[in-house]
Amino acid sequence: YLVMLITSLKDRTEVYSIPPSFFPHKWVLSNFIDIWSEVPLFDYLLNSLFIAIGTMLLVLICAIPAAYALARMKFIGKSLYTYIIIITQMFSPIVLLVGLYREIQWFGLMDSILGLILINTAFSQAFAVWILYGYFSTIPYELEQSAWIDGCTRWQALWKIVFPIAVPGIVTAVIFVFIQAWNEFVVALTLISTETNKPLTVGIHAFFGKYDVQWQYLFATSLVATIPVVILFLSIERYLVSGLTAGSVKN
Repeated sequence: YLVMLITSLKDRTEVYSIPPSFFPHKWVLSNFIDIWSEVPLFDYLLNSLFIAIGTMLLVLICAIPAAYALARMKFIGKSLYTYIIIITQMFSPIVLLVGLYREIQWFGLMDSILGLILINTAFSQAFAVWILYGYFSTIPYELEQSAWIDGCTRWQALWKIVFPIAVPGIVTAVIFVFIQAWNEFVVALTLISTETNKPLTVGIHAFFGKYDVQWQYLFATSLVATIPVVILFLSIERYLVSGLTAGSVKN
């Protein structure tokens, strides 16, 4: 990050100067302003946010009930299903890229943000279920039984008792899913062709020219790209600690 920051504050001549210098002789703060006019950076950031947040919400909607069912219910094939979840983590999007391309084309979702959200959700789902399953399994079942005795339904016990205790696990899943969707590159590069629909990871590739690379702009944009992830982590990091014992003691 230090090298990225220092390089982003150099001009093009100094980036390619021989011998190279670690610190710039002339600090060029305007690089962080120029990147907004060099490429449609605002569109890239907005698209990446839509994709990451959409993926995160869709994954949680599907993963929380699935993980809770795995942790609390007994059914035929439970062990096999658990192993399948682990096995799906072995498949890379690159291996399935041709099949994904044809499937997205068949559904009419080519060159769309929705298509990327669905694919990212599919590849993040197993990880989120596995993380939440392990966390739900550590929550004492007696807490829910006590809530049932007090008149709560299963869904009320889940919402009022299990969720507050499971916040650290949910936050962990949120962080990993968001970062995975934010950083995804190969599928987006394959499916997105319209400039204004590109996420940041694909749009930033514009600084790689045919004969040279605009390193000062590339690193400046990369630093800007880390800001949403840092903000997300700082805003929910406290729940990793505060949620550990929340709601686990009944007065």
